[in-house]
Amino acid sequence: MKRFKLIIIILLINCGLANAKTIDNINVSGNKRIETETVISYLALNIGDEISNKELSKSLKNLYATNLFADISISEDKGTIYVRVLENPIVNEIAFEGNVRIKNDFLQRELSLYTRSVYTKSKVQNNLERLKQIYEKSGYFGATINPKIIVLDDNRVNVVFEINEGTRAKIRKINIIGNENYSDDLLKDKISTKESRWYKFLSGNTSYDADRIDYDKELLRRFYLSRGYADFQVQSITSKLTKDKKSFYITVKVEEGERYRFSKVETKALLKDVNQEEINSIVNELTKTGDWYSSNKIEKAVLALTKSLENQQYAFVKVSPDVSKNDDNKEISIVYNIGEGQKVFVNNINVSGNERTRDEVIRREFKLIEGDAFNRDKLIKTERDLRNLDFFDKVNVKVKEVDKGLTDINVNVSEKSTGEFSMGAGFSTEDGALADFSISEDNFLGKGQKVKLGTVLSGKSQQIDFGFTEPYFLNRDLSAGFDIFNVEKDYQDESSYDKKLTGFALRLGYPLKEDLRQNIAYNFEKSNIYNVGEDASTYIKEQAGNSTKSSISSVLTYDTRDSAFDPTEGTLLKMSNELAGLGGLKFIKNTVGGGFYYPLSDQWIFSNYTEAGNVFAYGGDDINISDRFFIGGKTLRGFERSGIGPRDKKTDDALGGENYIKNSMELSFPLGVSQDLGLKGYSFLDAGTLWGATSSSSNIHDDSSVRASFGVGLAWKSPMGPLRINLAFPFLKEDYDKDEVFSFTFGTRF
Repeated sequence: MKRFKLIIIILLINCGLANAKTIDNINVSGNKRIETETVISYLALNIGDEISNKELSKSLKNLYATNLFADISISEDKGTIYVRVLENPIVNEIAFEGNVRIKNDFLQRELSLYTRSVYTKSKVQNNLERLKQIYEKSGYFGATINPKIIVLDDNRVNVVFEINEGTRAKIRKINIIGNENYSDDLLKDKISTKESRWYKFLSGNTSYDADRIDYDKELLRRFYLSRGYADFQVQSITSKLTKDKKSFYITVKVEEGERYRFSKVETKALLKDVNQEEINSIVNELTKTGDWYSSNKIEKAVLALTKSLENQQYAFVKVSPDVSKNDDNKEISIVYNIGEGQKVFVNNINVSGNERTRDEVIRREFKLIEGDAFNRDKLIKTERDLRNLDFFDKVNVKVKEVDKGLTDINVNVSEKSTGEFSMGAGFSTEDGALADFSISEDNFLGKGQKVKLGTVLSGKSQQIDFGFTEPYFLNRDLSAGFDIFNVEKDYQDESSYDKKLTGFALRLGYPLKEDLRQNIAYNFEKSNIYNVGEDASTYIKEQAGNSTKSSISSVLTYDTRDSAFDPTEGTLLKMSNELAGLGGLKFIKNTVGGGFYYPLSDQWIFSNYTEAGNVFAYGGDDINISDRFFIGGKTLRGFERSGIGPRDKKTDDALGGENYIKNSMELSFPLGVSQDLGLKGYSFLDAGTLWGATSSSSNIHDDSSVRASFGVGLAWKSPMGPLRINLAFPFLKEDYDKDEVFSFTFGTRF
């Protein structure tokens, strides 16, 4: 019986071996671009292997996984494996139609499908979903995208994404729940996402942006922490899209918690020579025991302590506040831990990025030199002065510790164009057609010298204006310069006359103390008032002819602004005096002005500037019209140049005044666009008066009534220079004033 079973098993094995087939050949067909060897390499079978359904199935899966083929079949006949493939097309071109808001280049960079890649339906579907995500992230939730496949010869296709962007989804309403101590309007003002309104058409913050909403959580947290609510939480922010996919309703749920006060406040310093009295004064002033807790005050105290330590030469000492909260008493204690360190001295000052500007022009602005004790205040003022040179787009000053007690100061600058070019044209009845051309360079040959050349060319005359300034005369902080001029000015529109000036000026400027500077000058000029029309004012006719002026002048300037060109904080005071009488006209002219800039919040800057002037003659002379004050245009928005002040009743000629007072208040604010664009808005209120016209004629409008205007404007740091557009509405004026609702100023740099 056992022998019979063994025979049966042997027969079964022999039968199985007899039925097993081996692969004698592999035949591949249908492939055009892809090499046969490449197709075979993806198979799980080789010649000589036994044929197995499992390996055939695996081979099929391997080939599909390559995404190279649209269709595949594998069969066996008499030891030959037949592999038939249909290759996927190649993408010939990818195009977008209907997109306006998002450009082709950006969309293409986000796709995994590209020219000469293999086309598959799954790739198109994945890229379609990616495009929808891009549009949703940009706020276009109603955008529809349809892929269209255009079949070409040679197994190629064009993929066209037909896009209907729709409108950007706006924030229709923001609801805040759980707030008891602060109003909805106040909290809405603190977050960056804004409700859509017609007058916010320039703002990009009225559209839905998930990342911006996440940022708003942090803004709300900072707001409450700065006001003592140490337990504040944003429990949730939900966004609901309307059915038409054009608007969002945002609901913010908050938990304010209790308000805390500062309790014990102290400092722990590991430094031996630190000024402990100054440190204690800082923390007690900013985080006083009994005051409401504020995270902002703690940040300010840390910054103030760091600055104080840096000014005491401890440049790299870390200040760490240790905050302890007492939930029962609703109090928070603070310990300012001041780490170890040693006094720091300046090792090297390294300058980079300046290709045209010489190193010494930058180095002479430094308030520190190699070997000096490190001082943060001096470094801040150095950076301010470098920016005020107006030679650079960017000034980046960094401090790097190179050894214990030694630091390098690295200054990297990005130069900008410092030249200015202007052209103009006009007509004179005496000289005929006029061409006006001027060119200036504020960084001549990279030495920081200022050069200006202006010419006026006409059929009968040639005039020139040349000026030169050396800002560091004799290698000291002493500016010296001169002007030579022979120029013509056209005042026909305002006062019915033209004026020629010929003369020269010598200038000298020097510091009296930190932030206080004096400039003195001697000026000699001969003027000629001509082209006075027959219908001109009697006063103008009396002024016609030649006159000579020899004068000395002084200008005192106290300037603590953080920037001379785009200030955000600081004070500016100016007083100028001119005494003429060394020959020719005799008069004394005085002006005084003062103002300040104050940051209300980030990019919201309030400024106010007041100015007054007086000029009077002595020795029996009258004040020449050239030396009188004229107000309007840039000096009083809402009115034309020379638009207010004494005016001839018959001829309407502006006569200028001997006294003036004016004030300008301005609030600049962001427009919700990227700061890199250099755009900001502002609102303003200008007021002023100009009076006093000594004349033998009584037919003159002359009173000291106040004129005023309010308005809005747009400032743009354009590639061609600064541009300001004003829309002003005078609400206090006289009937004879000349108002101007729209105006703009523009400078061209090269």
